[in-house]
Amino acid sequence: MLIPSEMPDPATLVLGVCAVVLIGLLLALRNQRRRSLSVRRRFRDFEGEEQRMFTFLHDLGLAIENEPSPSLLSRIIVDGIIKVVNAHGGAIYFCDATHGYLHPSYISDDCPPLIGIPVEVRKKAARDPRALASHVRLSRVAVDEGILGQCLTVGAPLHVRDVKSHPSFRDAFTRFTDDVAVLLAPLHHAGKDLGVLVMARRHQDGGFTANDFAVFRSAAEQSSFAIGNARVHREAHEKRVLEGELQNAREVQRILLPQGDPVVVGFRISGTNRPARIISGDYYDYLDLGEQKFGIVIADVSGKGVPAALLMAMCRSVLRSVAPGRTSPSEVLAAVNRQLFPDIREDMFISMAYAILDESNGQLVIARAGHDPPLLFKRESGKVELLRPPGLALGIDGGTVFERVTRDLDVHLQPGDCVLLYTDGVREALDAQGEEFGVERMSECFRMTAPLGAEAVLTRLQGELRQFTGDGPQMDDITIVAIEKKK
Repeated sequence: MLIPSEMPDPATLVLGVCAVVLIGLLLALRNQRRRSLSVRRRFRDFEGEEQRMFTFLHDLGLAIENEPSPSLLSRIIVDGIIKVVNAHGGAIYFCDATHGYLHPSYISDDCPPLIGIPVEVRKKAARDPRALASHVRLSRVAVDEGILGQCLTVGAPLHVRDVKSHPSFRDAFTRFTDDVAVLLAPLHHAGKDLGVLVMARRHQDGGFTANDFAVFRSAAEQSSFAIGNARVHREAHEKRVLEGELQNAREVQRILLPQGDPVVVGFRISGTNRPARIISGDYYDYLDLGEQKFGIVIADVSGKGVPAALLMAMCRSVLRSVAPGRTSPSEVLAAVNRQLFPDIREDMFISMAYAILDESNGQLVIARAGHDPPLLFKRESGKVELLRPPGLALGIDGGTVFERVTRDLDVHLQPGDCVLLYTDGVREALDAQGEEFGVERMSECFRMTAPLGAEAVLTRLQGELRQFTGDGPQMDDITIVAIEKKK
């Protein structure tokens, strides 16, 4: 109990209370200032992060416009996201064509290894640090193995806080010893797996936060979209280039075909070629052999497209080089076969019919190397018959069997007679129900039109084919040559 004389006077008591209140206010103001500084600091961090993200997206957009290579686009993405999330390093792995393995497209210089390192490689790297970098950049990873494979299998972004404790690195022969945290995201576009994006940060620099993970996930989505669209643009560009090259090849091939009907005394000859694709594996040609003799050839290379067209061009060149001076079509075919056989793939062959017209007597000598039998219209009888000289296709035998089997057939043409050479694209043309045009329809069309001349045969037969097939696609090259003995 205080004695009255010991009690502080009122002025002292007021001063003490005021001091306590003032100290409390000062402490509160300091805490408020600290909170305010923290908020401003976090706001500045957010602004910086937002600015880095905008910069990344801007650079990514510019890169796509310039159609960068896959490696350049990968570098732009990895280096950009490293800055956005303040990672130590990063990498992009792309799926190969078979989707069996992941291959590194770009790994930043300071990126820690993201795959298990064999013991022998680590020992070698202790002597030469380049060995480790070389191993990482040359290694492929199965799409269902390792930490990268797990991300692709899960199909969702992952945040691994300590890589060395991940189940993928429990194998003593592929130990992972670095203290590293990683963010991983699968890259998808149009329902397809493209690869995996990874960001890494060493523990000494602090771990990734939940906000880092959210930002990384968003950046990975934008990266998937960019990579997918870049591939679409690149494939479209490559397709345009290829189509341009094929158009050039078609123009070259068109020049190799006859530019008009030949002038042969006593005969009318007319031919046409209609490719199923941009370029054709069929061809026909006319050769002035001198001494009132004239060669006509029609051929069909197995298959379609560029390989068939290249073989067709070779065949044309060889035949033109061996035909002069030879009066037997079967001898010409034998010479062509001997030259081409070593260069023809085992899965390819050439069917050919070669005829020599003698202007002086109206004689037609024809040989057939596995080709469809020509049709002969006899004006006197009004009937159509098949011409079947025996023969083996070019490229099947080196020469012995071919030359024993292939024979000439002599046909004496009377005025008004007509011969039709054609490739199998005519008789095998399909209608909407899948029925073939066939030899019978072709023969009947030929019989009805042959009296009108060679040009009429081509016009009518092509019209019948268009009417028969309708709007359906042309399945094979179509080549037709009509030879008419003038009346």
